[in-house]
Amino acid sequence: MPDIAPPTAQAAPHDDLATVRNRTFDELAIGDSATIERTLTTEDIQLFAVLSGDVNPQHLDADYAASTRFHGVIAHGMLGGALISAVLGTRLPGPGTIYLGQTLKFLAPVRVGDRLRISVTVSARNEAKKHLTLACSCVNQDGTAVISGEAEVVAPTEHIERPRTTLPEVRMSVGQDGMERLLEHVRPLGRLRVAVVHPCDALSLGGAMDAYAAGLIEPVLVAPRARLLAVAQEAGLDLAGITIEDVPHSHAAAARAVALVLEGKVQALMKGSLHTDELMGAVVASQGGLRTKRRVSHCFLMQTPAYPRPFIITDAAVNIAPTLSEKADIVRNAIDLAHAIGVAEPRVAILAAVETVNPTMPATLDAAALCKMADRGQITGGLLDGPLAFDNAVSIAAARTKGIVSEVAGRADILVVPDLESGNMLAKQLEYLGDAASAGIVLGARVPIVLTSRADARDTRLASCAVAVLLAHHYQEAPL
Repeated sequence: MPDIAPPTAQAAPHDDLATVRNRTFDELAIGDSATIERTLTTEDIQLFAVLSGDVNPQHLDADYAASTRFHGVIAHGMLGGALISAVLGTRLPGPGTIYLGQTLKFLAPVRVGDRLRISVTVSARNEAKKHLTLACSCVNQDGTAVISGEAEVVAPTEHIERPRTTLPEVRMSVGQDGMERLLEHVRPLGRLRVAVVHPCDALSLGGAMDAYAAGLIEPVLVAPRARLLAVAQEAGLDLAGITIEDVPHSHAAAARAVALVLEGKVQALMKGSLHTDELMGAVVASQGGLRTKRRVSHCFLMQTPAYPRPFIITDAAVNIAPTLSEKADIVRNAIDLAHAIGVAEPRVAILAAVETVNPTMPATLDAAALCKMADRGQITGGLLDGPLAFDNAVSIAAARTKGIVSEVAGRADILVVPDLESGNMLAKQLEYLGDAASAGIVLGARVPIVLTSRADARDTRLASCAVAVLLAHHYQEAPL
């Protein structure tokens, strides 16, 4: 909803935001004016695109827009025209006004975060027809005129005062078909043979079978056979034709699943109902494990209606308090994931509480060091910047307010958190309060590891398996 500022001194007296009232033709003189102010948001542009059908990528696709002469997303020109209409219809003359004509000149681009001052001023009166001519302008926070023009209207001749209409709340929902698009993208790659480790409850076994039904994986169930069959029977799941590796307990299941990878019989692992530490202990074992030259780390691949693209949060599940060297591997793993999902040069924001280097805040020192490592070619494949506070990493408007000039700020594809606690809280806040869809995957081992929580929904488990398929094929082309 527009944040409409109180009227200027020339506007109607006794004005308030709960009421709309007009000024009649006889009450208006040349020079009278009214103004509203509005800060433009990404959601404003998206809503205008939905309403108008104008989906020009200049207004909606940040990556494309960055390559144009405007070097970023700009608002539709007629969005400014609509704001002028808002002044005419609610301020001056106000309710009862009939639009006859409008001319507009678009003088400068309007960007997300711009604070626009939209003004109309009476420039001519036609007494016989009750027509008014009004000079119209939009000026940004820097004093730059971005739109100018002239409107001709029929002014009301009778007073109108009405309660302001309460508009319905509009909630943007971007990319809600993302799951189906992800599955369609992955299915041509074929099923991935996956060892499902100790799926001895209905949720984990059901998740594996859902992924099988979706054509994503060929499961190998590694668990005590009798217990597994009992769970399947109780949950109404048919395991006919599914390979079962019979083991006595969860610890043995983890060890056997790792062995299946080393034997070349499976291409990925999927966590069942055992504890994460139990599975990861077998994965990172110095003897017979799946270690590579990389530190193992976890990534959440997320998409939320409030952000225009999928993004990665790391590490929120494996590394509790990573060192600088470990963070470097965490970044490298996340960049690999971004490449696997089709982001050629991901923008990597190294998060901290502030956007300046502070010697008393280790996260800011690590962020600066990681960026310098990228400058020197020690981290490749992505564009790094940090330290960045969360708002500056995901909001162009917030970054601009802070005076941050960066290719990453406001457009991050990867959010690297200082530690597991902050990352875990951030991811779960986005999931439960921000309506985010997510997938969880562990990277840095010889094969992808699908790591989901018992509380995860079916779609999360499917998305995680789909990401594992993409990542496994990426590893074939670029092994760690």
